[in-house]
Amino acid sequence: MTEDRTAQPPDRSAVVIGGGIGGLAAAVGLHRTGWRVTVLERAPEPRESGAGISLLTNAQRALDAIGLGAAVRAGAAVMAPGGEGLRLASGRRLQPPADPDFLREHGLSLVVLPRPVLHGLLRAALPAGALRTGAAVTRVVDLGNAAAAVYRTPQGEQAQSADLVIAADGAFSGIRSALWPDVPPPAYSGHSVWRGIAEGVDGAAEPGGSSWGRGLEFGRMPLGRDRVYWFAVANTPQGRRFPDEHAEVLRRFGGWHQPVPALIAATPPGTVLRHDVFELVRPLPSYVSGRVALLGDAAHAMTSDLGQGACQALEDAAVLCAVLAAPGSVPEALASYDEQRRPRSQSIAEASRRMGEFKLTERPWRLLRRNARMRRTRPRESQQGLAVVGDWRPPELPALTAAGQGEPR
Repeated sequence: MTEDRTAQPPDRSAVVIGGGIGGLAAAVGLHRTGWRVTVLERAPEPRESGAGISLLTNAQRALDAIGLGAAVRAGAAVMAPGGEGLRLASGRRLQPPADPDFLREHGLSLVVLPRPVLHGLLRAALPAGALRTGAAVTRVVDLGNAAAAVYRTPQGEQAQSADLVIAADGAFSGIRSALWPDVPPPAYSGHSVWRGIAEGVDGAAEPGGSSWGRGLEFGRMPLGRDRVYWFAVANTPQGRRFPDEHAEVLRRFGGWHQPVPALIAATPPGTVLRHDVFELVRPLPSYVSGRVALLGDAAHAMTSDLGQGACQALEDAAVLCAVLAAPGSVPEALASYDEQRRPRSQSIAEASRRMGEFKLTERPWRLLRRNARMRRTRPRESQQGLAVVGDWRPPELPALTAAGQGEPR
């Protein structure tokens, strides 16, 4: 029997596996359109760590769709995408800043804020009791017209059934592995990323920008009046760690043009974070299986080379909420979600992989070719690529429910 949702029954429920950015955003959007939501997070406490995060216009519009865009922008710094442009390690310019008229034409901007702040805003928009920490999901059971997430807690094994299960359990998603066992797990991209926040610097005067070296990249973004968020990328063996990651960043980038060394020096050593970058090399054949929908890194783990990992997760959340709010059955909505999200997110993942291979090359002749190509590239050409990614609009959501207390649309 086909489920009839044309009348928008009020007792719809969803279980979200994973309390990261994408999972929380999906839960917020569903809650604000009338769904009962439960978020199951493996960690014993809500996520409070992290450096900065930048959100391009596409992600900002996704947040607008679920009613949180204004709150996020209120706590963020704003910069032009690309900042002052692209330089070499010496400071020599490879590309100029983006044309301000082009950015205005497409409404393109970056907002930058501490990652824990974004997590906090998302959590605060959920109803009390919706987020359950210390809940490690072990499997999902198909119940025909429903699904159930089985999870472990300190009190023992429990199960939560719902009309829909959203798997937002990260790059190494156990739900994805169970549903698509033939798809290989994410592979190491070949590079690692360090992240930090420089303190006591003139963040208001920092335009942001990126610099490329031989197998290296350093990016910087304003984070407020006296803070600057930075990231550093290097080709490294998988799993390699250093006794002092801050000192290692300074060793690799300390001879670069200013303000790179100054930003590293202004970062408290114990706060530098590092992680290896993994990507899902073989694209999934679908983001949906029965009443289970994959979202974010679980669906399309990608490299950080376009800065789109969290942005695409937010797009996923906005589209999923929109299709589930429209008339029709849950299976019909999930089919629409897969049709809308899989081509775009997988193409962006592929573009991110290609960008990483291009900019992090180490062979001398490839470096020369890379630099020459960047100097020859017309600004309009590179800006069009930025618009393809950033000038995206989510489908319309219905007016947010009074219970959600969100921003009206």
